[in-house]
Amino acid sequence: MEAKPKSETDISRALGIDESSDSGRRIKRRAAWTATLVLAVLAGIIWFSKNGKETTEYKTQSAQRGDLVVKVSATGNLQPTNQVDVSSELSGIIRSVEVDYNDHVKMGQVLAKLDTAKLNAKVSQSRAILESSRSKVLQAGATVGEKKSDLGRLKKVQELSNGKVPSQSDLDAAEAALARAYADEASTRALVSEAQATLEENETDLKKALIRSPINGIVLSRNVEPGQTVAASLQAPVLFTLAEDLTRMELHVDVDEADVGLVKDGQEATFTVDAYPNRTFPARITQVRFGVKTSGGVVTYETVLRVDNSDMLLRPGMTATADIVVRKVENALLVPNAALRFTPPQKEGVEKQKQTNTSFIRKMFPRPPSSPEKRIQKKSEPHQQRVWTLQDKRPVAVPVTTGSSDGSMTEIINGEIVPGTELIVDAISKKP
Repeated sequence: MEAKPKSETDISRALGIDESSDSGRRIKRRAAWTATLVLAVLAGIIWFSKNGKETTEYKTQSAQRGDLVVKVSATGNLQPTNQVDVSSELSGIIRSVEVDYNDHVKMGQVLAKLDTAKLNAKVSQSRAILESSRSKVLQAGATVGEKKSDLGRLKKVQELSNGKVPSQSDLDAAEAALARAYADEASTRALVSEAQATLEENETDLKKALIRSPINGIVLSRNVEPGQTVAASLQAPVLFTLAEDLTRMELHVDVDEADVGLVKDGQEATFTVDAYPNRTFPARITQVRFGVKTSGGVVTYETVLRVDNSDMLLRPGMTATADIVVRKVENALLVPNAALRFTPPQKEGVEKQKQTNTSFIRKMFPRPPSSPEKRIQKKSEPHQQRVWTLQDKRPVAVPVTTGSSDGSMTEIINGEIVPGTELIVDAISKKP
């Protein structure tokens, strides 16, 4: 038998373990496992203490003086200042179309012609009826003269016979005949007026067979071809769409209800269209309408902007995005919006909070985040916000009162901020 090392024998003797017994061996194994576990825990603590610490670097941006332009954005479509739909009051067949798309037309110029065969026949018939009515007037006038002579002759005979002849009944009959003659003459004259009106109506329809332009402008659309039948009995069909003077146009945009209180007549604006993405066009508000539009639960108000289109680059129907200048602030103290949104990391806390959560147990079992109710209670009042500056490499809150914002910079009305003050806009955590 080989003798055991003296060190192991001494350890067993010190622990009072009989090396020959099973219980001694079990105790030795437990002691070994305990020592291994302790060493593992110590190694973990050392590793976390060296590798678990993080450093925070802060990115800053300085406050500055400058001009602030507040804009309201809205989208809409370009439209002519005056757009007219030309229709036909008459039904018939289109004999010819005199204009095409993009043609410039003058007021009164013929755009299209209807077939006039039936209209000419109606005019001729009306003229014949008028001539017939006039001849009846002459005939009725002759009858009046005849009855008037008869009555005069009977009265003269009565005067010469001292009232003996003719009888009173004969005189009454003659007077009644004269009255009927006058009535017939008046009736025929009325027929003449009626025939004259019918003739004028048919002649007007004949003139309307020539469809003319009501304005000076340009043809935007043409919805008719030669030989096409036009039925205007129920609703007048739109044959042409004309735009008056495309050198001046209107931009109709929908302004959100949250911004409409800032938009007023006379304000300047700029807009862009997809056809010219690298060019900005000027405009000016002429009308903010009270009529409401609701689409998908969104409430908007139509606003009209006047547009100069002297170079004829813009076309009706183009979709435009407008930026309306609602306020200008000169020489304002401005801070980046990122500084107002910044919140220090939770481990930094507020001004003098120190890092205490470094133990291994807290790293393994971190605390839950603070409740939303507490965060809401700490929220600033409206227009009362705070920014953060660095003091001794730690963030310090500075209360400020904010004003207008253009989306990237915000005006500071009140607060311990001066031009050049470095404000924290972001925090970057780094491991050593």
